[in-house]
Amino acid sequence: MKKILTFLVLLLAVSRLQAQEGSFSQTLLRLPISSHVAALGGENISLTEDAPWAGLSNPALLSGVSDLSLGLNFMTYAGGSKYAGAEFVKAFGERHTGMVFGQMLGYGEMNETDASGNVLGKFSPKDMVVGVGYSYLLSDRWAGGATLKGIYSKYADFSAFAVAVDLGINYFDEDRDLSLSATMMNIGAPLKSFDDRTERLPFNLQVGFTKGMAHAPVRFSLALTDLTHWRDKDFFHPSDEKMKFTTKALSHIVIGVDIEPAKFLYLSAGYNFRRAYELKAAGESHWAGLTAGGGVKAGGFRLGVAYAKYHMACNSLIFNAGYAF
Repeated sequence: MKKILTFLVLLLAVSRLQAQEGSFSQTLLRLPISSHVAALGGENISLTEDAPWAGLSNPALLSGVSDLSLGLNFMTYAGGSKYAGAEFVKAFGERHTGMVFGQMLGYGEMNETDASGNVLGKFSPKDMVVGVGYSYLLSDRWAGGATLKGIYSKYADFSAFAVAVDLGINYFDEDRDLSLSATMMNIGAPLKSFDDRTERLPFNLQVGFTKGMAHAPVRFSLALTDLTHWRDKDFFHPSDEKMKFTTKALSHIVIGVDIEPAKFLYLSAGYNFRRAYELKAAGESHWAGLTAGGGVKAGGFRLGVAYAKYHMACNSLIFNAGYAF
């Protein structure tokens, strides 16, 4: 219990330090890595599953991942952009679990021009993240974890680099099928910013729970996200309108549901209130905020796919494939 209380105090202390932060343009840090999480609305820190990408949503969830698990990820994004990544998980004894991972979001080839619009050549902008994760089983039901990651962006002659830490804690009662979590994502700062501008990372304080029904193969999830941001300028909205408090409150909520018609299969759906509001404010309302997906698991093999809309220009598909050796 002393270890658990110490971890909770650390979470609270760091969240106060990070509450006032600016914007560091890192799209990759805001996208879900797990297709299962993407299907549940794109924000979920309490979903406990034996999948190598579980620890990327909440490092504490690494404790439930099998030894020697390898995961591969791919996603289509706006404007022909492509995301790809991989993670490998290794257990050390009964309580310690580690992970290494890498991700890259490439935005395709673009024309490089000068101030007059003259084409100077081509360039391929990209964001990359590499890191390590660790989880410790504090007790039979409590686990804590941390992730250290380096973030690098390269846009033509401009580049940026940052170092960040994710912290998470999870309570899981298997008998009641109840999971409670809290995380702080992207605690850190740029070591090098674009054009030497002062920027900060997109800090995200989250709380969430997942609960399964006793007599039906159904689980419900609720995530409260971005809890330190409540100003109008923290959201995308029409510049001539003032946001209502109810709209801001709903924009912190993501809901999802899982149905498991068989032990090897899950079907998921979710709704992200903030994404729905911001896409509608940008002029896109078709399927805004809605997500869906599914996956199969057989032995050590995992496969998942999800649909979501992150940008008004296109729909996105995300795929995960994993295997526990």
